[in-house]
Amino acid sequence: MAKEALAGFLYGMEEDGESIPVPSDPGKMEIPPGTFVALVEAWTDIVRDEIENKAIKKTLTIPKWLNDIDEREKVNFSHLLQTSLKQYLGIHDYHHRRIKKQP
Repeated sequence: MAKEALAGFLYGMEEDGESIPVPSDPGKMEIPPGTFVALVEAWTDIVRDEIENKAIKKTLTIPKWLNDIDEREKVNFSHLLQTSLKQYLGIHDYHHRRIKKQP
């Protein structure tokens, strides 16, 4: 669990604009008798992907007549809203890069 804890902590530091400290050199550490050093590797891109792609529930309001048609046509509201928002915001890929809107 140290890996997940470290990755989450480092992700928080990145989000807060803090600089990530250089890892300690195990050869230069004082190790008390009966203890050991364990290398912990952490990748914040995995944590970032999980957090940024977490589903968020939104509440919206539409007229009943439109809802009736949407239900009859089996419209996937989540997919339609995501697609429409990406198009409206000019987001064209997975990494949320925007394209310039045409005048």
